[in-house]
Amino acid sequence: MKTKVAVIFGGKSTEHEISIISAVQAMNNMDEDKYEIIPLYLTKDNAFYTGEALRKMDNFRNIKTLLPKCQRVILVNEEFKNYVVRYPSKLFGKNVISEIDVALPVVHGTNVEDGTLQGYLKTLNIPFAGCDVFASGLGMDKYAMKIMLKEAGFPVLDCCRFNAHDFQEPENVVATTEKKFAYPVIVKPVNLGSSIGISRADNRDGLDKALETAFTFADKVLVEPAITELKEINCAVLGDSDEAVASECEEPLNAHDILSFQDKYMSGGAKSGGSKGMQSLQRKIPADIPPETKKEIQEMAVKAFQYLDCNGVSRIDFMIDKATGKIYFNEINTIPGSLSFYLWEPVGIKYKELLDKLIKLALKRQRRENDIVYSFDSNVLAQAGSFGAKGCKGSKL
Repeated sequence: MKTKVAVIFGGKSTEHEISIISAVQAMNNMDEDKYEIIPLYLTKDNAFYTGEALRKMDNFRNIKTLLPKCQRVILVNEEFKNYVVRYPSKLFGKNVISEIDVALPVVHGTNVEDGTLQGYLKTLNIPFAGCDVFASGLGMDKYAMKIMLKEAGFPVLDCCRFNAHDFQEPENVVATTEKKFAYPVIVKPVNLGSSIGISRADNRDGLDKALETAFTFADKVLVEPAITELKEINCAVLGDSDEAVASECEEPLNAHDILSFQDKYMSGGAKSGGSKGMQSLQRKIPADIPPETKKEIQEMAVKAFQYLDCNGVSRIDFMIDKATGKIYFNEINTIPGSLSFYLWEPVGIKYKELLDKLIKLALKRQRRENDIVYSFDSNVLAQAGSFGAKGCKGSKL
């Protein structure tokens, strides 16, 4: 009997379209001798749809004509099983479309990758691949991640964090930044990916514009010093807290100081029809770095992955200051674009095998969690009538 895998993608995120690309790639590479694929597309207004039409990239060119070909659904947990159920339900006939054994979230960005979707799946007791709620949230919050990694001794750049209330007095934000850092600086939203809202400021005017841009996309922003002689290196990690391995390293090639959304996802569009995601990015694989640097980055990637309690596959982005040779941990992508399959193929792990490993890790975590006791019997509510209006606080328990 095949394992029923719900591939969840889309969502209320600035990276909605990139999620579609990554998910279609994943569905087209899953072992259909082992898995029954259930596409679950989450619209930008958080409605679930399913249907075979969701497996073809060309159908997403026009969402308005695509959705009528699909069925709107909800997820239901009943008697320790999970179902995809027709919504609204029919008075007569079958409403259960499929059972779900495990979910594979292929989502990117705020409201989906940040623990929100993971918490929903956990509440329904649906096993899911990838990072758990806390690690997902931590990976999306660049500031919290920096603080945690810095405490553990990982090399990260110093930064300032500002919120929307601070930006009501932008001159104070600028003054605080200039007091701490010399120009140039990098300004970025705290909780977005795909380089959205990120820009470099070389002077005060540039900082004003960069802050305004970042606050357009988020209510929290961080500012950090820019590395003027920068080499970017990315490395993926696969596994869990028990065992994890590093992929090959890559060096993104771009003409800008910051790898932009355009660089990441659109540069290969003319050749690929815009459907290759991060695979279309120009890159060197393996990265042009000495063997000892590669080893240091791979070891640091694995240690950080496990320290942050990650699961599944994540991509960790590093920065090398070519002037000093120092390596800095930049950020972690807990559900990377294209699931970083192109970093695993050079070390002998094909995309189909990568997806298989993700599903196995999800089921392993669920088995482990099923052994944990989350409740115990008590007679507290049997005595509820004696507590009065103050509840337990008013009692002598």
